[in-house]
Amino acid sequence: MLRTITTLGLGLVLLAGCGTEGVRETPAEPGDTSPATVEVTTAEAQAAFDGLGDLSEAWRDEDCAKIEHLTTGVESTIGGRVCAAAREGLAVPGPPGYRDPEFLLPARQDGEDGAWFAVLARKPEPVYLVFVRADGRWRLGAGPIPVVGKTPRVVEGGVEGEVTDAMADPAAAVGARLAPTRHVAFLTDPAGVNGKGVSGVRFASGDPMRGLLAELVRAPGRVRPDHLSTDVRIEGPARALALPGGGSLVFHALRVVFTQKPGSGRSSLAHPRYRSADVRAFTGGTSTSVTGSEILVLATKVAKDNTMTTVGMRRVLADLTADSDEGSG
Repeated sequence: MLRTITTLGLGLVLLAGCGTEGVRETPAEPGDTSPATVEVTTAEAQAAFDGLGDLSEAWRDEDCAKIEHLTTGVESTIGGRVCAAAREGLAVPGPPGYRDPEFLLPARQDGEDGAWFAVLARKPEPVYLVFVRADGRWRLGAGPIPVVGKTPRVVEGGVEGEVTDAMADPAAAVGARLAPTRHVAFLTDPAGVNGKGVSGVRFASGDPMRGLLAELVRAPGRVRPDHLSTDVRIEGPARALALPGGGSLVFHALRVVFTQKPGSGRSSLAHPRYRSADVRAFTGGTSTSVTGSEILVLATKVAKDNTMTTVGMRRVLADLTADSDEGSG
């Protein structure tokens, strides 16, 4: 089960839960083959959220070691290469301070993928953040994920309430687990541009996924005579909250890879996808062929009928690699 608590109720919770800071572990019953369960406390979640200020400071200072220490999962993957490139001139906007958080706390979870919780921070602009406990401390695992659609209600009425971890809800688990795979199927199905792809996966008109698919389909033609290929992969595990009435809110990530090479008989790109300054920041030089990895960090609503809607999305250039180096100029 999970509970959702806003800062308005935090003081009362802390008073009622005095002495319960940290992640509590409940061992399995004798003879039970299921793993021990863990419970995330509100005080621990608040402290982790407050620690975002340290992460913002690390990005401002281009302190890559500190960023690595404070992140895990997809955020660690992004931070490693992007921070190193920032030291070489890549423009990286500093994250703002987030306020007005609503905590979505797993009260009991099996911990097989690490204890976790989510936050919907409503100011300065609504974003989702996912924290994961790794190596004995809370780290930012995914986020910020800017909200691009209507945020679904995760509890029936009221500020406080309980919902079920989607992975523990038979009605929601299958759709939640398949959401990343279904995204890959959609984004690799050119016929899906008109809403009638052979994959069977559907997104409503106007959904960011429809726009992204159109971009992927049209991208090779826009750089001719260069050759451009694309690939879409799942990046890391998904975590999900069950929604009242069925369905789930899934937090997950995809990696979109673009490989661009000069056309036949050419020694340079005619229409480079990436700026030369960005290529230089990541690679230290220039190249005739470039592979770019862009990571999508997503919050997706999966309805009871498995219809998917993008609720939050962040797109990050996470890496550039070059086939040949022509100097560091």
